[in-house]
Amino acid sequence: MLSKCTLCPRECGANRNAGQKGFCGADNLIKIARSALHFWEEPCISGTRGSGTVFFSHCTMKCIYCQNYEISTMGKGRVVTTGELADCFVDLQDKGAHNINLVTPTHYVPGIIEALDKARESGLNLPVAYNCGGYEKVETIELLKDHVSIYMPDVKYFSDKYAVEYSSAPNYFEYTKKALGKMVNQVGESVFDKNGIMQKGVIVRHLMLPGMLFETKKIVEYLAKTYGDRVYISLMSQYTPMENVCCHPKLGRRLNPNHYEAMAEHIEFLGLNNVYLQDITSATSDFIPEFC
Repeated sequence: MLSKCTLCPRECGANRNAGQKGFCGADNLIKIARSALHFWEEPCISGTRGSGTVFFSHCTMKCIYCQNYEISTMGKGRVVTTGELADCFVDLQDKGAHNINLVTPTHYVPGIIEALDKARESGLNLPVAYNCGGYEKVETIELLKDHVSIYMPDVKYFSDKYAVEYSSAPNYFEYTKKALGKMVNQVGESVFDKNGIMQKGVIVRHLMLPGMLFETKKIVEYLAKTYGDRVYISLMSQYTPMENVCCHPKLGRRLNPNHYEAMAEHIEFLGLNNVYLQDITSATSDFIPEFC
């Protein structure tokens, strides 16, 4: 698969097995930036013991406002074998994790599947969550059947204009909506254990960006019309302008709290029940970072 890589919508065709790097910046070696219990996901994912999260280096997207620039673009991290990655999964289970949470995993899917198979042989029995940017191919999601039971895709944009300008991701929504449909059909209805921890299901995440209220409205209305309460929606408010966009005319400030509150009200109007909302009382629309 990595000899002519087409794992993501870019289909760059890099021969990663020969040492070439794809558009994502990765070759055929798996690189991870962090493996630890994570307590800041949605309540049904983090629970009380934390989500067993593995942050993968590099990314198939190029979001100019990325909060993890050193990991996604600079490739910070360490190389691991599939056996070592399997050991990470089992170690996280031993530490009490509720699940295994794969963050930005798309470009490493073949190796991750191999590592999960090895981990299962060593006793891994936790649900596995695929935590991605949404820019996915249906064919890649199909590979994950029987390996992933929870999908946590972003739906970042509705309009191609913003997808290209902010993430260099042409046809983002077209790819994302098809991949999301495959995810929902693959895992079916949401299932939770007796403590409210998700065992199976889909959580669609959307980070609201400053000045893009109507973009968010289109996304939420699409999700409501297409899936209703078959998926959970996580509306996120924590956008923070990093150094590379601190002086950007649109992205150089925090989200307007009134816009977030308006979307929360609109979600209620649409009759959606399976929604995670955040507290935005401390955010201000005129926030300017100190380094700007």
